[in-house]
Amino acid sequence: MTAVAPSLLAADYLNLGAEVEKMAAAGADYLHFDVMDGHFVPNLTFGIDMVAQIAAKSPIPLDVHLMLANPEKYIEAFAKAGAAIISVHIEACPHIHATLQAIKKTGAKAGVVLNPGTPAESLTAVLQEADLILQMTVNPGFGGQSFIPETLENIKKLAKWRDQHNYNYLLEVDGGINEQTAETAKQAGVDILVAGSYLFKHANPLKAIAEMKKTSLGHNPK
Repeated sequence: MTAVAPSLLAADYLNLGAEVEKMAAAGADYLHFDVMDGHFVPNLTFGIDMVAQIAAKSPIPLDVHLMLANPEKYIEAFAKAGAAIISVHIEACPHIHATLQAIKKTGAKAGVVLNPGTPAESLTAVLQEADLILQMTVNPGFGGQSFIPETLENIKKLAKWRDQHNYNYLLEVDGGINEQTAETAKQAGVDILVAGSYLFKHANPLKAIAEMKKTSLGHNPK
C-alpha cells in the first residue's frame, strides 16, 4: 500500500496543531516539512524550533525536506529536533555521499532529492546509501504548482534499478499531487505521495488519503 505524507506547507498556520491531528486521524503515514531558506529556493518557511514542537506532539513520523544551501550544517539540529527522515538536494550537495552518511549517523533515514531538471543518473554512485529518493514533480520553492509529468521518467528508471540491483530505497514524489496525478505516480513505482493543497483543502481528507493509498495494478512497493 502506498504511503501518504501531507505537506504542512499547505496547512492553516494559525491552527497548525489541529491540522496535524486532522491528518493523523485521516490516516497519514508521515508529516512532510518543506524547509526553505530563501537562497537555494526563493521562499522562507519552517525552522528547527517548529519541527521540534510538532515532533513532540505528532503521533506520526516527520519527513523533513531541506531545501537549503549547505544543508550539511543543519542535519544534526533537525535530527535532534525529531526528524525521522532528512532529505537533501543533490544540487545543493557537492559531497552527497558524505552528506547521506552524516544523516544516517544521527539515526534518521537519509533521503536525496532531485529537481525536475536533474537526471536520475546523477544518483548512481549513492543509490546504495539512500533510504529514500524524492523526485520533485514541480519546481521547488512554492506550493500549489501544477504537476510536471515528464519527471516520472526518473521514477521509472529508479524503480527499475531498484529491482535490478536489489536496492532498498523508497521512492517519493512531491508537487502537484492530487487524485489523478497520484495514480500516475503510483503506476511509475512511487511508494510515498506528498500532497499539500489537495489534502488540506479537501472536504474529506480521510476519504482522500484512503483513495491515494490504494495499490495500483502492477505496483508493489518495498
